[in-house]
Parts: sequence; C-alpha cells; structure tokens
Amino acid sequence: MKNPIGNLNKIFDSRIRLGVMSILLVNEQISFNDLKQLLQLTDGNLASHLSNLEENGYIRVYKGFIGRKTNTTYSITKAGEKAFKEHLQGLENMIRGMK
Repeated sequence: MKNPIGNLNKIFDSRIRLGVMSILLVNEQISFNDLKQLLQLTDGNLASHLSNLEENGYIRVYKGFIGRKTNTTYSITKAGEKAFKEHLQGLENMIRGMK
C-alpha cells in the first residue's frame, strides 16, 4: 500500500505557513501588515514563519519604502508554488484514499 501522507510537505504542517502560502498563491504580492491582519497574528509569530518559508526558497521578500516608512512585501517563488501545489494534491489524494 502506498504511503497516504508521502506527498505531504512537512514545511506546510503549520497552519500559519499553510495560510501564508494560500494567500500568496492567489495574490501576486502582499505586505507584511496585510498578511498579519488576514492571519490575525503578532509580528514575531508571523516573522518566524515567513523566515522559515524564505529559508526554504518558497517565498521572496522585497524590502522598500513608502515615504519614510519601511514596506516589506512577499511573493511566492516558482519552487514555492510547485511545492505547495504538490502538498495540496497530496492532501487531496489522502482525503480521496480515506473514502
């Protein structure tokens, strides 16, 4: 029997990283503050999960300014999109296999 959770990516086990990737999959770019608001997280909690995704090459970080205020935005990388879609497919396969 094939391992039903074999295609799942451990990086996306966290509901926060799952949320970040879901948001980035449907938005070309999104700011830190918008992510924080959408996911209802603290700065530190969100920042640690974003760092993890960045270190794994799944998201790209852009740092800039709006006036004098710093503005950090994020986008999904090609590798991130591929890995996340494979994870979603793995979840789907696992659910179908349980029927």
